[in-house]
Amino acid sequence: MIDEFNHPIPITKNYLPPFEEFNSCLRSIWDCNGQLTNDGPFLVEFEKKIQAYTEAEYFCAVTNGTLALQLALRALGIDNGEIITSPFSYVATVSAILWEHCVPVFVDIDPETLCIDASKIESAVTNRTKAILGVHVYGHPCNIESIDKIAKKHNLPVIYDGAHAFGIKYKEKSLLSYGDVSTCSFHATKLLHTMEGGGVFSNLPEVADRLILMRKFGISKENCVSLGINAKASEIQAVMGLCNLEHIDEIINKRLEICEIYDSVLSASTLRPLNKGRNEYKCCTYYPVIFENEKLLLTAFSRLNEENIFPRRYFYPSLNTLPYVKNKDHCLVSEDISSRIACLPLYYGLKERDIRRIAKILINL
Repeated sequence: MIDEFNHPIPITKNYLPPFEEFNSCLRSIWDCNGQLTNDGPFLVEFEKKIQAYTEAEYFCAVTNGTLALQLALRALGIDNGEIITSPFSYVATVSAILWEHCVPVFVDIDPETLCIDASKIESAVTNRTKAILGVHVYGHPCNIESIDKIAKKHNLPVIYDGAHAFGIKYKEKSLLSYGDVSTCSFHATKLLHTMEGGGVFSNLPEVADRLILMRKFGISKENCVSLGINAKASEIQAVMGLCNLEHIDEIINKRLEICEIYDSVLSASTLRPLNKGRNEYKCCTYYPVIFENEKLLLTAFSRLNEENIFPRRYFYPSLNTLPYVKNKDHCLVSEDISSRIACLPLYYGLKERDIRRIAKILINL
């Protein structure tokens, strides 16, 4: 039997809606048309409800968040050249750029928000620059106004990797509504998930049309009219997304409560929680903390792991240091922060007593 005071505490747990709700939707697939893919009724409904929730102009659901980034680049006509981006993100951001035969040009991050430092973007623009790809790190908004000004000056499209941005508003609008294109992940670990999945948001109708075409092999009315790929989301994914969307406000509120408990119990520690603007934007996708140095982080991980507690080094390493990235320019802030930042366990259902267990270990380092 697992000791209730020493049970495993993972970095996250997938939120699962009430089984009866999920099963009821599945039953309708079995009993009605049996359709599992190719723009079935549940996917159509999911896309409409996501559009309504985010007040998006256009939304296209896809198989995962990485394909969402790749399709965003393709839909904007970008298949070579340089993409200005952040070195502080999940590897999927740079993977999508490289996979589409583009070159990532890394601009260091702001030490407060950990998003791309907008004051350093313009100096990275060259005649080979094709786009700016910002990352809303942990759901914290990039400097949208500054990036927009630079993009307009140099006639560059703006893509936002909003993998962590679902449910977050900036100036009374969904954070996913900014930029020429924004992408989102609906991976099982995300605030809203479809088991696996992702989506692309755009304010440009011509881009939205290309996205819909490209996600299904470039086929329109049984005719192959353009290059495409198979990025279609399934009916099962859509069902999970719809069921979870019914509970999204409760999920967000519970996670915000957990973040507030962390803030309180860790106030006596030397850790620096990244809580700038959390209440304003309702950022509760992750609970990142910055240690004084990497040695202290590794010590903390060792002691937490001994107690069956499993935080995660997220993001690590800084993407400009990856062995297969040719651009090795130093990004000193990103390299420093990535060496000593970690995300603590955060998920719906995490108990206050467990948060206090974690805090006690961290305070006593």
